[in-house]
Amino acid sequence: MHSTLSPENRAQTAKADNSMSATIQKIDEHIVEIISDSGEGAQTAGQMFGTVSAKMGNGVWTVEIIPAEIEPPARSTAGASGNRIRIGVDNITNAGDEADLVVSFNDQVLLGREAAGEFKPGATILLESKWREEREPEIVSVYIEAHDRLVAKGYRVVEINMEEECRKVVDNPQRGKNIFVVGILSCMYSRDLDIVREEISKKFKKKGEKVIQSNLDLLDAGYQWAEAHLDLRYVIPAPGVSQAQVVMNGNTAVALGTVASGMDVCAMYPITPATSASHYLSEIFEDVGGVVHQAEDEIAACAFALGASYAGKCAITITSGPGMALKTELMGLSVMAEIPLVMVNVQRGGPSTGLPTKVEQGDLLSAIFGVPGDAPKIVMAPATIEDCFYSVITARKIAETFRSLVVILSDANLATGQQAFMRPEFREEWLAPPIDQSPLPLSFKPYDWDEKTGMSGRSIPGQLNGLYTLTGLAHTGSGAVAYESGVNQESSRYRSLKLAAFQKTLKTPEVVGDPEGDLLIVGWGSTKGAIEEAVMRARKDGLKVSSMHLTFLQPMASGIREIMQKFKNVMTVEINYSDDLADEIIDEDNRRYANLAFLLRARYLVDVDCWSNVHGQPMKPGAIAKMIRSRLK
Repeated sequence: MHSTLSPENRAQTAKADNSMSATIQKIDEHIVEIISDSGEGAQTAGQMFGTVSAKMGNGVWTVEIIPAEIEPPARSTAGASGNRIRIGVDNITNAGDEADLVVSFNDQVLLGREAAGEFKPGATILLESKWREEREPEIVSVYIEAHDRLVAKGYRVVEINMEEECRKVVDNPQRGKNIFVVGILSCMYSRDLDIVREEISKKFKKKGEKVIQSNLDLLDAGYQWAEAHLDLRYVIPAPGVSQAQVVMNGNTAVALGTVASGMDVCAMYPITPATSASHYLSEIFEDVGGVVHQAEDEIAACAFALGASYAGKCAITITSGPGMALKTELMGLSVMAEIPLVMVNVQRGGPSTGLPTKVEQGDLLSAIFGVPGDAPKIVMAPATIEDCFYSVITARKIAETFRSLVVILSDANLATGQQAFMRPEFREEWLAPPIDQSPLPLSFKPYDWDEKTGMSGRSIPGQLNGLYTLTGLAHTGSGAVAYESGVNQESSRYRSLKLAAFQKTLKTPEVVGDPEGDLLIVGWGSTKGAIEEAVMRARKDGLKVSSMHLTFLQPMASGIREIMQKFKNVMTVEINYSDDLADEIIDEDNRRYANLAFLLRARYLVDVDCWSNVHGQPMKPGAIAKMIRSRLK
């Protein structure tokens, strides 16, 4: 089989050449993508490369690339698995735009990502070339066609027979290709090999010294190959780390936040993309006296957590959208019985099983309104991986102080992405005050609601004079079942007053940019970094645009209406669906708005527009900036 490329296009294909002399380019940032079929270690390679870069002092944000199927067909355009790593001089707050450099273990996953618009024009592609030598003529033909197509589009394609190179070091080259790639990237981006070796030793510690050494050999082989054959060298200056930092993903941060908060019970049922939080928690929780309970289903998990909280152990349950749907009855019980509970919902694409491995922010309205009846609860959303840690600490204190259900809306972007942040130093204030278990007066009422705040005391089973009937039925202040309409009105009022009392503690969100202008972008959750970067780009172009990000979605802080009124236009940027007015059938009478836009329009009677999508990918700052420019022409 022979390439059909013209001589001109052939020149764009880089070849291995020992005579190459590398020129080191100093750059502010790069986005690197490593993709493969599932099970080939591309995710591990990306995580390791990101961790090393963070430990060197660079800003880092990583995004896992996960196929929708558990085991997609090999060499399929929809089966890409891997990692995207954005590395910069300064702090990195989001995944960025298109990739500058791509490492691909086969041509078909590469075509899928290219078709999705994930690569910059002229991007460099390091492509596994073993497919040229396959015995099956069809595979060879498909490979050459893909290669030639990419070169014709202007990409710089560097063919590397990775398997052949790895076979020089290990018997099973397929098991070591990912670390060989880490070696190549370490050379290309001037990574500290001592840190890389340390990460490899840590990664394979449980597999023994022999496995560690073979991976170290693969690292060296990749580094040496790049030195000999590639003319691409980059330096991304690192300002250095003056304070201790940690590098982790959002699920790990949630798990560590659970420990730091003083909670000692987590009950959950495995569900993508939330499961890894409990996996990590199960490794460390027992050391501090905690328990991870894997229930038989989502309903049982929520019931277990609620029972633990009733017994005096404020508990957490972690899930994703379909799991939260199953938990709604128990969520209602938490509200009615006023039992503290923290629930983390790691949002994914929906509805139904939807897109289990992709990001979406479609659960906001269901988190607020999805429980039958009037069930006021507190809903908050972390914006960064660091926020994932601190949000659990905050949620636990709120839940116990206000005897309430607190829902934390994380998402797949935060759950699987990595970011470096300042190492938390434990503070006593993170812990909720201990429950007073001293004898109660004979006059004690389990729901002795305060007339102004709706708050009441809390008794623990076994506490002297604290005995009462726990029920999900409407009840009096004494806990007695009551069906009288007046009692239900009264108890509903008090439960709502608690939210009002909590709302009085919230600070008005800050505005990034000027306090007034032509356009205000409002966001929530993991879109924060991309929105703020896009706004700053637009402001450099002279556009009068600012942004505001909301942490608490129910209730919302005071002052938001006043901020919005200072701008000519207000719109939200969200990863959930909204109708496009460009569609012929859509008008202002039937248009569905994005979740937050719907809430803001309803609450503040302000004409809030929205820009959203459900592509399953993190928002790109470049796309948001382009939208802003189009709106402010």
